Amino acid sequence: MRKAHIKVMGSAVSAIFLMGALAACHPRNEPVEGETTAQKKAVVADTIPLIQSKSIELKLPNAQACDAEGCTQYAIQTVETNVDWINQYFSNRIKKADPIAFSTEPDQKINLSEHADAGIGQSTTSVRYISQSGHIATFAIESYTYAAGAAHGMSHVEYVNFDLKAKKRLALQDILVKGADAKVLSALYDSNSMWLGNHDIERTQLQLSDNFYYGANGIVFVYPLYELASYAEGMPELKLPYFMVKGLFKAEYLPNLPNYEIK
Repeated sequence: MRKAHIKVMGSAVSAIFLMGALAACHPRNEPVEGETTAQKKAVVADTIPLIQSKSIELKLPNAQACDAEGCTQYAIQTVETNVDWINQYFSNRIKKADPIAFSTEPDQKINLSEHADAGIGQSTTSVRYISQSGHIATFAIESYTYAAGAAHGMSHVEYVNFDLKAKKRLALQDILVKGADAKVLSALYDSNSMWLGNHDIERTQLQLSDNFYYGANGIVFVYPLYELASYAEGMPELKLPYFMVKGLFKAEYLPNLPNYEIK
């Protein structure tokens, strides 16, 4: 009986040793047969960065720059995130928008007597992080320009939505189902018909804006000053509720929505 017991114990130890050796030989990152959907999603999630962002003020070579039209004071803030290609995107955008503020060349000489009463113009730009939902991250570029002597300045907010998996900025056409433009426009008008009617905007006058962001209850289309309303009303925002977008927007570019169908 004792010998039989020792034999059984020896077999068990050998089996455990063999299982351990096989596990050690299996590459850790190699997909395993029978992998569950939850495990596959976890692998994908690991490739999507969780955005960390802070605002930084740029030190400009030309914080006050002059050209033939006069002089302008510049103030620019951007974001520093943990994603290099996002940082580079905003760096390129900012330098392209205000190249004179980054120029190390001498300012153009101007006739100060012609601009003595005009004063100095202003230009401010700031980038800020808004939110992240899965593989979609949203930022905003806020700008304000005031030309010296003008009645008022002009402000603008541009929303920038990134696909963190594809590493690119999302345009409206990237998230729409092909050929859905007309239906989206009609749904947008219907969901904002009272406001549009009060501003004498007919259905045929409304266009889709490529400036949009993901709101709590729907996709929000943002329009420039003066396009749909007066300057005093600011930049109009028209919301298209999520329950109206089924079949019009690609599923991968929508939040995880409840089932709105009534059975």
